[in-house]
Amino acid sequence: MKFLDQAKIYVRSGDGGDGVVAFRREKYVEFGGPDGGNGGRGGDIIFRAVPNLNTLIDFRYTQHFRARKGGNGAGSDRTGAKAETVIINVPIGTQIFDDDRETMLADLDEDGKEVLLCKGGDGGFGNANFKTSTNRAPRRADKGWPGEERWVWLRLKLIADVGLVGLPNAGKSTLLSVCSRAKPKIADYPFTTLHPQLGVVRLSATEEFVIADIPGLIEGASEGAGLGDRFLGHVERCAMLIHLLDGTESQLVKNYRMIRNELAAYDETLAEKPEIIVLNKCDALTKTQITAKKKALAKASDAEVFTLSAATHEGLAELLRLVQDRVTQYRLEERETSL
Repeated sequence: MKFLDQAKIYVRSGDGGDGVVAFRREKYVEFGGPDGGNGGRGGDIIFRAVPNLNTLIDFRYTQHFRARKGGNGAGSDRTGAKAETVIINVPIGTQIFDDDRETMLADLDEDGKEVLLCKGGDGGFGNANFKTSTNRAPRRADKGWPGEERWVWLRLKLIADVGLVGLPNAGKSTLLSVCSRAKPKIADYPFTTLHPQLGVVRLSATEEFVIADIPGLIEGASEGAGLGDRFLGHVERCAMLIHLLDGTESQLVKNYRMIRNELAAYDETLAEKPEIIVLNKCDALTKTQITAKKKALAKASDAEVFTLSAATHEGLAELLRLVQDRVTQYRLEERETSL
């Protein structure tokens, strides 16, 4: 299935049904009076987050959603039928924006969360509603109220605990493949990863976290270079970032600072997230080189630097344990804050 993380669609709720003009007609009843019923309510448009979807590809082929009109009223004070609600299922983490692509209308970040986006029109009154002491036989009935319509943008931001960032060919996809059951494409050329990938890391029966791998960043990504920085939206919700660096590169500190600058250019909040700096591909380095590069990175970042070889799994268990402990702590803090 092709990954698609944004789509533009048209939604329209149903119009209300019309009220009717009707009079009671029964044998041996001399004064029947008005008995025109009201129109039924038009159908609503509701968006619902469901867990069995992870892409917006369905909205590339179906872009218009319309609810039905409510039923018209009838004689004998019969109200028209209410139209069915149209429920649009979207992946968890979908944000709904107005046509200007800036005004957020809803953020469906939890399983089962719903939002009423377009309310169906109310039904019109039949002539029975207009009967008064001075107007015993009204011949007035109202049309149903129109529904709402709008163009909206759907934008998917994957729900993950940890985000992988770094230059192309830093080893992010390899790390994802060895710590989870995900099967990302791995090759020895840049931009192998073209779409975000998710993997679930399970350390025990009760400990697990979701890790997201996004396409690599290069200098100028915030201005559209490479694949751009739009995919950074998929790690905005993460509790922390793993900044993966290729240990075989000669300009290690420059690469680190460049990625940090691109994160800040996209969103300062994202750049301020907790970060674990990991020196990858250490199997291709000597101990002296590892020590020197760790020292240079630690000085530039003012943080601890961890070593890893995703290919040989050296340092993998220690890294995953550290990440799990921090994710668990983050979840506890979030739970306490919500209480």
